[in-house]
Formats: sequence, C-alpha cells, structure tokens
Amino acid sequence: MTAPADHPDTVHDFIGIGLGPFNLGLACLTEPIAELNGLFLESKPAFSWHSGMFLDGAHLQTPFMSDLVTLADPTSPYSFLNYLKESGRLYSFYIRENFYPLRVEYDDYCRWAAAQLSSVRYGTTVTEVTYEEADALYRVRTGTGDVHLARRLVLGTGTPPHVPEPCRDLPGDWIHNSRYLEHRSELVRKKSITLVGSGQSAAEIYHDLLGEIDVHGYRLNWVTRSPRFFPLEYTKLTLEMTSPEYVDYFHALPEDTRYRLTEQQKGLFKGIDGALIDEIFDTLYRKNLGGAVPTRLLTNSSLTSARHEEGGYVLGFRQEEQGKDFELRSEGLVLATGYRYRAPDFLAPVADRLRQDSRGNFDVSRTYAIDVTGNGVFLQNAGVHAHSVTSPDLGMGPYRNSVIIRELLGREYYPVEKSIAFQEFAV
Repeated sequence: MTAPADHPDTVHDFIGIGLGPFNLGLACLTEPIAELNGLFLESKPAFSWHSGMFLDGAHLQTPFMSDLVTLADPTSPYSFLNYLKESGRLYSFYIRENFYPLRVEYDDYCRWAAAQLSSVRYGTTVTEVTYEEADALYRVRTGTGDVHLARRLVLGTGTPPHVPEPCRDLPGDWIHNSRYLEHRSELVRKKSITLVGSGQSAAEIYHDLLGEIDVHGYRLNWVTRSPRFFPLEYTKLTLEMTSPEYVDYFHALPEDTRYRLTEQQKGLFKGIDGALIDEIFDTLYRKNLGGAVPTRLLTNSSLTSARHEEGGYVLGFRQEEQGKDFELRSEGLVLATGYRYRAPDFLAPVADRLRQDSRGNFDVSRTYAIDVTGNGVFLQNAGVHAHSVTSPDLGMGPYRNSVIIRELLGREYYPVEKSIAFQEFAV
C-alpha cells in the first residue's frame, strides 16, 4: 500500500527518510498508533535489501525473532511468523529446525510487510531538508518538487557501498560485492579473479566461486588486511552485549575509548559464520585431492594501489606484519569492502542543527537523537561509535524503534527493556 498524497498543509508528526529494515520496522510499529501521523519516503521503486548477495543458501546471522517487530511487540501482525503463516510455510519452517532465515526469504518478508503499510511512499527522492524556526517544522523537499512538513525526522538512509581509496577512480569492470549476482555470469568467464575484503560477504563470494573453480578454470585469490579469517563471535554471554545495559555502559564511556573499542569489536558484528569458514576449508580439502587448486588466501595484506591495464588489473598490496610490498595481476576484481555511512547531501541546509563529535561523525544521544534539541532528528544504524555493536544488529532494531516511539509520543507505547543481561558491564 502506498501513502496517499499530502494536502499542502498536512503536518506529520515525523517523516522517515529511507526504508531499510530499521525504518521499515518503525513503519510497522507505528502503523497501529493512532496518535502518530508518520510518512516514510523511499527513493527506490520498491523495498530492496542487499539483492546483489542473494546467494543460494545464504542466511541471516541472527535468528528469526530478530525480525521487524517481534522483540518490541510479539503480537504484531507484521512478524516473521505471521509472514510464514500467511505464505503457507510455517510448518515447513518448523520442520526445517533452523532459526536463521534465508537472506532471500528475509527480503521477501520485508516486502510482504511493506506492502501492507499505508505510510510508505516509494520512488520519492529527498533532495533538501530545511527548518522553519517560526513553526518548528522540517520541510522535506523531493525531486518532484513536493514539500512535506514534519515536526521530527528519522533518518534511515543506510550505509552505501565503501570503495577503498586506491579504487575510487579505477576504470574497468570491477564490482563491489553489492552487485555480485548481477555480474556473476561475466565474472566467472575470466581467467583470474581477485576478491579483496573480509567478513561474511567476502566469505560467501569466495565459497561460491571456489565451488565452480574447476568448472570454469579461473585462478582465484582472496586477500584480506585482517590478520586471519575471523569468525563471528556468537557465544551467549557475548550476545549479552546486544542489550540495553551495554548500550548504557558504552554510550557513557569517553569518546576516545568508544572509538578504540569500535575497532576492537569488529569481530562481534563483521565476522564470518563459523560453519561457513569450516565449509570453505572442507571444500579446499576435497578439491585438493585431485591436485593443487589454483587459489590463494592471503591475510595481513592491505590494498595500497590499483591500476587497470589491458587484460585486467595490477593490484598492489602490503603485507603489514612483514612490511613487504607485492603485486597481483587479475582479470576480474571484486571489492567485498563493506559499507560506510555518509551523511546525505540533503541535510546540508540543517547542518547547524545536527550535533557532531570531535571526529566529524554525528553525536548520537542515548535516545538516538542527533539534533541540538535532543528530540527532533533521530538516526537509524550508523551509530557504532556511540552505541557499539547494537547499532547494526537487526535484533536491536525493535528496541531502538521502541525508544524512538517513546520519544515521539512522550510516553512509552511498547515496553522498553532496561535490564536483560546476567553480567555487569560497569562497576
């Protein structure tokens, strides 16, 4: 369902800009709240979530309960279990005995939920946000010239693909992992492929390409600057770090301490599924029984240069522990280098209303606000430096949305947990 056109004088209680899983969850949770008049604007023609990485068998790294709504409202009609029931697959999922939805399945679930909402408007690109002091309203202008008014904003524009500096202006047909499936058929026809990066997406791509290395006959390199192929740490006491108590603790730490911990904690949310690491090793073992497999796995190696020549790419790396430089030549290049937040250009007119920390990132309050009033503009995700591993965690999305809804209403609508962990993080 698409939101009807605004009357020119309509004032929304809030406007959500961008519709990834977190703002979609907010849309689902605010749909039944009569006191809130919200509008969600999304530039894409329909909901889409990492469609370039829908590899066969790829699944979420969080259980199905970390859906859009359940951890805020288990009775919500927008739950993953209700999606399965209405899709006729509830018993199949039950018999499957696997808590982790397939990635393509999660995307379909989000599309199912989005189709039922009255507050979402697709194909609407926000071009400018201004603020009217006299009326205390935000004016959200779109590419079609329409203007929408709101008392508050919730930013959910997501994190765009990150391209390392040596590849920023690199010509040729290299791809970011976000477009992998779109270009896979051309990629496998090349004589050699180099994959740069670490984390789950890199591992899934390497495993996929390794599986057909003897079919297509390419040479395959996987290079990461990490000291090893880190598994995602998923033990239960570690998972307690995705808790209100840990957010309280982390957010109250000095800024420098938080940034230092952010670098140390990447394995908590950017690691590789342990079972996939084992499967990669087992695949290498099986294929090596018939002779050496033309593949290399290189760690501790940072990409320092890249140039395009006839026949492909010349990639310069530095082995950090040895302090040695080396080059790889490759016809194909895949950058599995993740995503990084970038403040949208449309916020420029209200930049003076948005708080920044000493490093130029948004100064995100404990209640997820980033504006000078502490109650007018809220940020989804993009707050690892302020809220640690809970920021990108799907399971903490409903919690954050419960807090935002409390701030929007001035009262608690969905119960906001304050203490769920057995351990103590602060003394």
